[in-house]
Amino acid sequence: QLQLVESGGGLVQPGGSLRLSCAASGVALNYYTIGWFRQAPGKEREGVSCISSRDGRTYYADSVKGRFTISRDNAKNTVHLQMSNLKPEDTAVYYCAADGGILFRLCEPDEYDYWGQGTQVTVSS
Repeated sequence: QLQLVESGGGLVQPGGSLRLSCAASGVALNYYTIGWFRQAPGKEREGVSCISSRDGRTYYADSVKGRFTISRDNAKNTVHLQMSNLKPEDTAVYYCAADGGILFRLCEPDEYDYWGQGTQVTVSS
């Protein structure tokens, strides 16, 4: 039973930074492909950034390339999403997700089996 917990969300001004964390208890996230997804009101859930358990391959949505970085901290059994130069359009609930199998599509929501509860990120002046 894999349980994921997100943290680090909050209110930030445009141009600011936040670091989101995805933590697991009792299961090594090193064995799982991890994805960060977000969903804004009235919009579909979209893949933001994902990292493969197989080869470390990463994916970034075009809208966040150069601004967001996904990384693993195996000592703390966590995965981070460092977000910089935040924009109002980044406002959403951000979810951490995990999958232990082979994914044909690295950062599509339907590929992932396990999900956290989400953390709110609000970018506003």
